[in-house]
Amino acid sequence: MQDGNPTIYAVFEQVARRQPGRTAVIYLGSRYTYGQLRTAAERFARALHALGLRPGARVVIYLPNTVHWIVSWLGILRAGGICVPIIPIHMPQELGHVVNDSGADTIVCADTNFGYVHRVMAERGLKRVIVARMTEILPAYKRLFGWLFNMVPRGSVAWGPRIHAFRALLKAHGNDPLPEIETSSQSVAEILYTSGTTHSSRGVPITHADFLASALEQIRISDALVPSHENIVMGHSPLYHILGQTCGLATLLVGGTLLIQPHINIDATFDAIARFHVRTLVAVPSFYRMMLEHERMDQYRLDSVDYWFSAGDVLPQELNKRWKARFGKIIHQGYGCTETCGGVAMCPVGRPYPATCVGRVLDSKEVMIVDPVFLDPQPYDTPGELLVRSKNMVTAYVNTPEQTRQAFIQRDGKTWYRTGDVMSLDASGYLYFIDRTTDTIDHDGHPVSASEVEAVLQEHPAVVGTCVIGVPDSRFGERIKACVVLKPDTKGITGYELIKWCRKRMLPYMVPQYVEFRDMLPKSKLGKLLRREVREEERQRAAAA
Repeated sequence: MQDGNPTIYAVFEQVARRQPGRTAVIYLGSRYTYGQLRTAAERFARALHALGLRPGARVVIYLPNTVHWIVSWLGILRAGGICVPIIPIHMPQELGHVVNDSGADTIVCADTNFGYVHRVMAERGLKRVIVARMTEILPAYKRLFGWLFNMVPRGSVAWGPRIHAFRALLKAHGNDPLPEIETSSQSVAEILYTSGTTHSSRGVPITHADFLASALEQIRISDALVPSHENIVMGHSPLYHILGQTCGLATLLVGGTLLIQPHINIDATFDAIARFHVRTLVAVPSFYRMMLEHERMDQYRLDSVDYWFSAGDVLPQELNKRWKARFGKIIHQGYGCTETCGGVAMCPVGRPYPATCVGRVLDSKEVMIVDPVFLDPQPYDTPGELLVRSKNMVTAYVNTPEQTRQAFIQRDGKTWYRTGDVMSLDASGYLYFIDRTTDTIDHDGHPVSASEVEAVLQEHPAVVGTCVIGVPDSRFGERIKACVVLKPDTKGITGYELIKWCRKRMLPYMVPQYVEFRDMLPKSKLGKLLRREVREEERQRAAAA
């Protein structure tokens, strides 16, 4: 490991050695210094090594945004492992798929979702499970307070030889030997999964070099407003997501402070901003709208924030205008993908830019607008599918050669990623979002595959056909609507029953909010579902309302 090609942990360790007493993380009102965080990460790495984990092993991080998540991530990297962060509300089917696809034999989970882990342990051959409780690293008086007033959710754990307590491991292995791990900057640091179901989830392998190049570029984009080493970033994006990592977690690599909360709560967000003088907030557009519409917003001082940042969906202009009228500051936005290691374009700070853009293409990225069918390059200001390439970018998925061939193409000897988004590019390098070529619905910052929701609905014995679309919504970006055709002579089936069917089989944010029964759905002469026609019908209906 050389200074010119460092790993993620080496960069963090250098910062921690330089400023051990500075606050690195704020969690549930408690501060953790860089020195404390480094010590905990080293202890966790020693514990993993003592349990038999060796360099290159995959470890699933199945936790909400907690200090345990950060200690686990850093500790796994220190031990030479590969992190596999996933959604903490994954159900057994999705959890089992990720474990099998990634080849992981270790999981770090919360006690509240241990039940799901226990269900997949035997069939997936897990060697070890490490269970964390939400408050166990907090000061003793806070743990007691939460226990006395029943304020902390707790789950039941079936302890056994392969199941270990997070806090106990940190205590027991503080002085264990840990050999120096030779990890290359080109080694895979983590595998992020781009979807939440087994039908299309794709593992995206990100190397240390890829992560550092993208994360350091993005975390420093706001230096003109607040120097990155002085920044206090409140990250409302989950740490398992590339946005939460490159625009939140990355602050630990430049000496800033990261404030996290295990669950989103508007009042708690307001209080934390005012109490800890947060300088940056990272959130999706729907969260900013909820803040504006909250009845107690005026009771808190939020003027410490210099940089409001939004990504995960297109920020409505009217929302930004209301924000500027309220705070005298605008919300900057950005656009990116997991495959591109986050940001492709971000709005510059300290200078004007077009209000309708999603950002200016970053120096590390090269983009091309092409015809979605023939892939011919399009001139400036002409809509087309966005292709992206970079020196530090993923070029293949894990174990999915067919999806890799569809998503990554060769042009002029270079590998380009097909984003599936219809955009336009102007001569100054600003990107403008137009539409999507893929059937993806953006619900509250979560990308939802319409075809996957349709597949679940069509498993219902009474359903013969379905079409799922996104309906524009001022609060959530888009709501999910299912148009359903039932089998002839079917009686007694209600929309509620179909929604209940979906709730048992998919993640909560993928469940349709509306169900409309139809006699038929529009299809092409070849029998292909014409989803665009259904979307256009919905648009005309909304316009006439």
